[in-house]
Amino acid sequence: MVRYFRHPMFITFAVFLILPAFIMKLGFMTLAIEVMIWIIFAMGYNILLGYTGLPSFGHGLFFGTGAYICGLIQQHIIAGTWIPILGSMLFCGMIAGIVGLFLARKRGIYFALLTIALTQLFFFIAFLWDGVTGGEDGLMGIERYALTFFGLFSIPIEGILSYYYFVFVILMVSLILLWKMVHSPLGSVLYATKQNEVRAKYLGYNSVLYKWIALVISAIFAGLAGALYAMLMHGAFANPMHWTKSGDVVMMVLIGGGLTNFFGPILGAAIFIAIRDIISSITEHWYLFYGLLIVFIILFLPEGILGYFRVGHASGREEVLEEV
Repeated sequence: MVRYFRHPMFITFAVFLILPAFIMKLGFMTLAIEVMIWIIFAMGYNILLGYTGLPSFGHGLFFGTGAYICGLIQQHIIAGTWIPILGSMLFCGMIAGIVGLFLARKRGIYFALLTIALTQLFFFIAFLWDGVTGGEDGLMGIERYALTFFGLFSIPIEGILSYYYFVFVILMVSLILLWKMVHSPLGSVLYATKQNEVRAKYLGYNSVLYKWIALVISAIFAGLAGALYAMLMHGAFANPMHWTKSGDVVMMVLIGGGLTNFFGPILGAAIFIAIRDIISSITEHWYLFYGLLIVFIILFLPEGILGYFRVGHASGREEVLEEV
C-alpha cells in the first residue's frame, strides 16, 4: 500500500487536491488552474512527441481550435458545459484525422515544418475571420455554466474554487487514461515505432496508421485543454494558435523529461508557468531566463529533470525494444 502513496500519480493528485488551501488567499487560483490545463495539453502532446517521436511545432492549432469551438457551440448551439467541451474534443480529433492523412507519412523535420505551416494557416483564419472568431478582439462571452447530470441535479462552476476542482477532476481522468494507454499494447507499438519504424513494419504493424492514431489522440486532449482554457478566460483568442506559442508546450515536455518520462510534462508545465508569471513581473525579457534554463537542461540534463532522476519511466519498454 505504501508504494501506491509514493507513486508520482498519487503525489500529483494529492498536491493539486490540497493546493487551494495554501494559495486561495494569495490570489493564485487562476494560475493554478492554468497550470492544470497546460498539464493536460502537455501530457496529450507527449503521446505524439515522447512516445511516437513526432515533433509537432504547431500543436497550438488544436488548443486554439478547441477554445473557439467551445465558444461557438455555447453561443450558437447550446449554452452548457459538457456539449461544448465534448464538441471541442471531437472537432479537434476530426481536424487531426484529416491533416493526419498527410502528416502521418512524414517524420522528423518534414513533419515539424508541415505542422508549423498548418497552425499558421489556421492562425490567420482565426485572426482575420471577424464574423466568426471575433478576429483580433477574440471570441468573448464564453461562460462556465453549471454542470448538469441528466437533468437530475446541477453543480455550479462559475466560482473560481468550484472551477478549480472541476478542472482537477478532468486532470485526474486524463492522466489515468493516458497512463493506461501508454502501458497498453497501443503504447508499446507507438514507442516501438519511435525507436525503429522499419523494424516495427517488419513485425506487421502499420506504422502510418499508428502515427495517425497518436496524432488524433493528442489533438483530442489539446482540444479538451483549449475548451477548459476558454472557459477560464471567458474568451477564445488567436494568439495560442501562433507557432511561437506552440513551442511552449514543446519546451514543457523537454524541461520535465517527457521524452523519456511519463510525468515529465507535469513538472515542465509547472516550471514554465511559474517562470513566466514570476520573472515576467520583474522584467519583460523573461524568455531570456527561460532560454538559459533550456540551454542548461540540454547540456547537463538531456533527459529532463525527472528523466535524470528516472522517476516514472514506463515499464515494459525494454521488452518491447528487445522484441523489435
